[in-house]
Amino acid sequence: MRWSDLIDRIRQALDEPPPSLDEILILRRLDGTPLRPFTPPPGVQPRQSAALLLLFPRHNEWYFPLTVRSSRVTTHRGEVSLPGGGIDPIDNGATGAALREAHEEIGIDPGKVEVLGALTTFYIPPSNNYLTPVVGVYPEPFEPQHDPEEVDAVFTVPLAMLFDPAIRREEIWERNGMQMRVPFFALNGYKVWGATALLLSEFVARLRRVGWNGRGLTT
Repeated sequence: MRWSDLIDRIRQALDEPPPSLDEILILRRLDGTPLRPFTPPPGVQPRQSAALLLLFPRHNEWYFPLTVRSSRVTTHRGEVSLPGGGIDPIDNGATGAALREAHEEIGIDPGKVEVLGALTTFYIPPSNNYLTPVVGVYPEPFEPQHDPEEVDAVFTVPLAMLFDPAIRREEIWERNGMQMRVPFFALNGYKVWGATALLLSEFVARLRRVGWNGRGLTT
């Protein structure tokens, strides 16, 4: 797909209504009902945060980077996530925070990023974050340079891979005495679950709605 076609189709996708709960990967009870809240509980003041889903070209495909969180960070140690963090007063809202954090964590040049929009903001209970996933494109291939204080590793994934049903898996986990169904993307030897799986599956669902199957346009 041409660069301009990709950008146009992503803009269309981000303007679509949010996908249904059946289209996204979320934690569920054993009976299939959703387990996670999407908004903060009454009386809870969450930290406003942002993350960057960044697409860039490589080998005639579109890729995006994922980070493996450091064992030294406060929450979500060792989990796979997008670059991101809290929105600071100096940031220009979620977009500014997402670009700043991506620069700090993986070394992107924020001035080269074209921001196309955002996915649905949702609540992350373990860290009390209310996260806005920002979507942007980078015009050229790049090799991420990660900050070892926050990130143990960075790997890049072809966007088309997210459309492959073979990488969507599910396991039964037990946490705090409760059994739950945990869906995840199996990527580069990692189980990409939780908030990251949720937002990536939302992005895929939106792209499918506007006729993109991962490699080309179907409509």
